[in-house]
Amino acid sequence: MSMLWASWNLGQAATLCAALAFSLALNVPLARAAWRLPRALDGTLPAEPTAAHRLGRRAFLLAAPLLAVACAWRFGATGAALAAIVFVSVLLVLAWIDAETGYLPDRLTLPLLWLGLLVNMDAAFAPLAHAVAGAAGGYLAFWCVAAGFRALTGREALGRGDCKLLAALGAWLGWTALPRIVFVAACLGLAVALARRLAGRLAPGEAFGFGPFLAAAGVAALWGM
Repeated sequence: MSMLWASWNLGQAATLCAALAFSLALNVPLARAAWRLPRALDGTLPAEPTAAHRLGRRAFLLAAPLLAVACAWRFGATGAALAAIVFVSVLLVLAWIDAETGYLPDRLTLPLLWLGLLVNMDAAFAPLAHAVAGAAGGYLAFWCVAAGFRALTGREALGRGDCKLLAALGAWLGWTALPRIVFVAACLGLAVALARRLAGRLAPGEAFGFGPFLAAAGVAALWGM
């Protein structure tokens, strides 16, 4: 058994409180990063918080602690629970950033990828060989899709950020989880696109971020293990 799955001597109430405190300490700097990192990439973004950004911040600071408590409930008083909290929190903030700005900053996706490989050195969520194959396969799969779509249509379908995010999900959950993640994310994306199109909020050919759907599918895959 992985050392990260060794149970600590904590009661359930103490475990949930510890998870909540850890989440709050983690998510304050992540919320700041959600503002600063996209603006380091694009100087044309608004210099003052918009109503959409403030709404996203409130949603993130509410959802992240709830998911942290759910991780503690799912994985118990273990190091794996702490790792899972980091995983879901970073996915949440990436989903927020992508939905608001269209960016998936390397300063979040790449550390998430490397942390997944480190966590799985002791096969916490997937055997290390599966994690390495997942990281490489996730990136290459989306890179090939993007390159093929660009060659056929001259338009972009997936950005490099999506490639790196799928690689990070593969590093955490292993290559066997990738088909399910991509399928769930694609279904969510199509459902949202159809709903927005019917509501008149999505023009034909208009692009929107795929990161939020990958993030949601990644969280679902973590809890479905």
